[in-house]
Amino acid sequence: MIDYIIGAITKIYPTFVVVETGGIGYFANISLNTFSKLEKQKECKLFVHEIIREDSHSLYGFADEQERDLYRLLISVNGVGPSTACVMLSSLSVDEIQMAISESNVNVLKGIKGIGLKTAQRIVVDLKDKVDKQGLSGELFGFADNTNRDEALSALVMLGFNKSAVTKVLDNIIKKENGLSVEELIKRSLKNL
Repeated sequence: MIDYIIGAITKIYPTFVVVETGGIGYFANISLNTFSKLEKQKECKLFVHEIIREDSHSLYGFADEQERDLYRLLISVNGVGPSTACVMLSSLSVDEIQMAISESNVNVLKGIKGIGLKTAQRIVVDLKDKVDKQGLSGELFGFADNTNRDEALSALVMLGFNKSAVTKVLDNIIKKENGLSVEELIKRSLKNL
């Protein structure tokens, strides 16, 4: 299973990218969100999801792990295939989709081409708990780098603080101010715990 590809971008279009590494060019389908993040770059780290079927072997590429994680959740829903999930991620940002699912806003999802009322409802029912519980709620507010948040959370839990309380405090801090270091997150959290 391929996790990611690091290499030179040899071709990029709004729907696909070719990344060359080790003398091999990997063709990956991408969303418009990924396209906008990669279009001016010469090299990239492309996070990959493989779909292997009897008649095809397809790669779907993402500029970051958050988008890939959401993509994997979307294709786990009955009625949402790989292409439909890619269209969803091209129509709305990761944050907008997560917010719609978290708030049970079926109308936002229904506004995406290829998503009907029943599919939108199924997405909300199937993914609401996963988006809220699996830490994706932390990404709901568009954190560019969840690594600092995760490290701060881990450190504070090891200090004996309640994980759910720490999570709420960290999310509130990051919602107000992005780009804080692990140390700054811990210091600010300690003041609020």
